[in-house]
Amino acid sequence: MNQADVSKLVSKLKIKVNPRLRKFRNAEGPLGRLKKLRKTVTALVKHERIELNYPRADEARMYAERLISEAIRYGDCHKTTMELADFWLEEKQLVHKLFKVLVPRFQDYNVSYTHMYRAPRPYPGPMHKKAVLELRGNPYPSLLPDMISNRNLIHNVLLDEAKKEYRAQKYAEIAAKIESAENQFIGKADTSSNTSNEEIATSEKSRVKDAEGSISESSEINKVQDDKK
Repeated sequence: MNQADVSKLVSKLKIKVNPRLRKFRNAEGPLGRLKKLRKTVTALVKHERIELNYPRADEARMYAERLISEAIRYGDCHKTTMELADFWLEEKQLVHKLFKVLVPRFQDYNVSYTHMYRAPRPYPGPMHKKAVLELRGNPYPSLLPDMISNRNLIHNVLLDEAKKEYRAQKYAEIAAKIESAENQFIGKADTSSNTSNEEIATSEKSRVKDAEGSISESSEINKVQDDKK
């Protein structure tokens, strides 16, 4: 028996929700904070990809996810959902886009409806963290390179072969250097062994000569003693 799909009946976000609210500095207090978030959600639904400061993007993403989730769950005939869309979307033509474009796009999604990337910070410039917030399925080119489908393109194949040839050449050079170093070490070892053998032979010869000299001296001493007698 197949289990019923209750994901559309239970309101649950598919992203991690920060339990603490972000602090946005503004002169209007909490009302100004909501105005900033409404502008961000409106811009996201309108352009489908925006770049802004990371804290504001992370906060607005949760409200955009909730708005799309409620629109998929209840549709455009639900009064509370329509009031929610009317509040968060400052441009009223985007309400039509929400229910007629985004809901059909995301109604079968099992992942989050938005995607957020960390963006590089300009230098020199302000030290605020940047982020790119986008809706999935937008018409823009992907921010991440598609390495799987591009692997069989002719220029990538040629680059791969050039990399293999370059690595093989470098490995051959390294092997030749190692072999020459080993040969030099073996040659030095042979030279040192030959030198040590020659030194040993020379020392043995000197010992023999010393022994012969001592024997001749003792024989001469004996002769002198015999003559005295």
